[in-house]
Amino acid sequence: MFLRHACFVSTLFLNGFLFSLFLTSCGSAENTELRSAEGEKYYGGFYKMNETDGIKTLDPVLLSDAPSHHVVHQIADLLVDFDSSLRLQPELAERWEISEDQTTYTYHLRKGVMFHDNPCFPDGKGREMMASDVKYCFDRILDARAASKGADYFRDKVVGAQEYAKATADNNGPIPEGGVAGFKVVGDYTFQIQLVKPFPGFKYYPALGFCYIYPKEAVEKYGKDFFRNLVATGPFVLKNWEADRELIVERNPKYWRKDNNGNQLPFLDGIRFSFIKEQSTMLTEFKKGNLDENYRIPSEYIEAIFEKREPGSNDPWKLKGEYTKFVLHLIPAIATQYYGMLTTDPVFSDRRVRQAFNYAIDRERVIAFVLKGQAIGPANHGLVPPSMPNYPVDMVKGYTFDVGKAKALIAEAGYPNGEGFPAVKLQLNAGGGRNLEIAEAIEDQLKQNIGIDVEMQEVQWAQHTERIDKGEAKFFRLGWIADYPEPENFLNLLWGKNAALPGKLSPINSTRYSNPEFDVLFEQAMSTPDDTERYKLYAQAEQIAVDDAPMLWIYHDLNFRLVQPWVKGYTSNSLDRRDLTGAWFDFTGTEKNTEAN
Repeated sequence: MFLRHACFVSTLFLNGFLFSLFLTSCGSAENTELRSAEGEKYYGGFYKMNETDGIKTLDPVLLSDAPSHHVVHQIADLLVDFDSSLRLQPELAERWEISEDQTTYTYHLRKGVMFHDNPCFPDGKGREMMASDVKYCFDRILDARAASKGADYFRDKVVGAQEYAKATADNNGPIPEGGVAGFKVVGDYTFQIQLVKPFPGFKYYPALGFCYIYPKEAVEKYGKDFFRNLVATGPFVLKNWEADRELIVERNPKYWRKDNNGNQLPFLDGIRFSFIKEQSTMLTEFKKGNLDENYRIPSEYIEAIFEKREPGSNDPWKLKGEYTKFVLHLIPAIATQYYGMLTTDPVFSDRRVRQAFNYAIDRERVIAFVLKGQAIGPANHGLVPPSMPNYPVDMVKGYTFDVGKAKALIAEAGYPNGEGFPAVKLQLNAGGGRNLEIAEAIEDQLKQNIGIDVEMQEVQWAQHTERIDKGEAKFFRLGWIADYPEPENFLNLLWGKNAALPGKLSPINSTRYSNPEFDVLFEQAMSTPDDTERYKLYAQAEQIAVDDAPMLWIYHDLNFRLVQPWVKGYTSNSLDRRDLTGAWFDFTGTEKNTEAN
């Protein structure tokens, strides 16, 4: 994909009051002046970020992929959100209370928060956000006509959610008046949620990506094109989106937040997202100064970028050579990379086959020689990562490399040395960089260790997820990044109630795994108020699922991000929520790339 290259020329006035930056882009010129702010910060400039997988949607209720979420997070706000330490912090809700019986959540909204100016409003002027807007957005998650992937989170937990979802799925049936009964407007600035029964993890739910707030007017005006025309209350306003080329958001001059110095946020004039597919090309553009960050590092560049480390070493990662001028953000993600196996498929319905696949893989070797150490570690305990706060991961015994067990299991399943095993395709998303390298390594190991031939099939991200949701992909690559720091968020992928019937979409439980023993423990855990006891129950449930092996768990992510030295105030967290609201540019003492096409 084409990326607009930029050259930088800066002028610093000695009195410190003005810092001017001029950006000259290929084919156009855009002059930006950095303006001084309190606390030695600066306003101005466009942040340049790349998403290798492209953007699927900007409609919050349809969010299911990280790249789309990265964009929506800059445009829209939530009732509550996570800070860099994963603590819940007020956002559109300035405060909230939970009833003593833990079934009623009451959110008190900020006053004076305005929606972005947009043609969906009379005279194009955004109006104030109210509690009725929050209810509209939450109701829409359960509206079957919106086809939200978030419905499964709320359906069994909120009063009236099941009934509303069922009614909106029936074209001929009456729809409950007033929407979901458990989503209540109790005042212009007060929104309340009523649960069917206590669920301690629900405190995190309003921070889910499905729960960003937007106005009804935008959905009604843009209809089926709303996914390209998000209007919200966030720090940046959607300006332009050219699929597979670039997406631009610009500063919201009416944003409600200020920093600790009293500066009106955000500082940046905007963000420009590009969609370069190849990670090596992205790194090249970053080195030229045409990108302000480089997320993930191609394995073949590890030795050039970092000081030598022994495989499996706990030594710190140190930049070397020309890369020492950049800033390294190293974040242990609450995430797991895995291959799903469709448990309703005639071949993968056999637990012995799934177990054999898990024993046949040398995860340590994949991390050392393919990822070059870019991981927290192998997924030897199953789905929930060790970075999950307070989770007793050692209670769960997973799979380690054992060719003997793998051979015995595949033979018991009727395929000695892989003989007679049907042709199997491993579906993965195109342009994933390291995903292809990992797939090639696992393909080799399955062939070498148990005689299974695997053919790789690369498809674009939208088609990839569509085929998985429909149950058309039998063996597929996915990863799960935590939406919130609770084991339930991972184990939800294995809950039988989230496994759709044949012919129906199954966006959460994509392997369509179901085991009543798992479900009993999982449901018991969800309603257990004590954190320690709840987490033990989750671990017991996970052990049942791990023994059944509906997935081939590979590794847990360690996020590497190189950032230009002039970028300040940029925060992220283990959920990969990237917050540019308080980011600014400061070119004092930095080298600026003057190379241009």
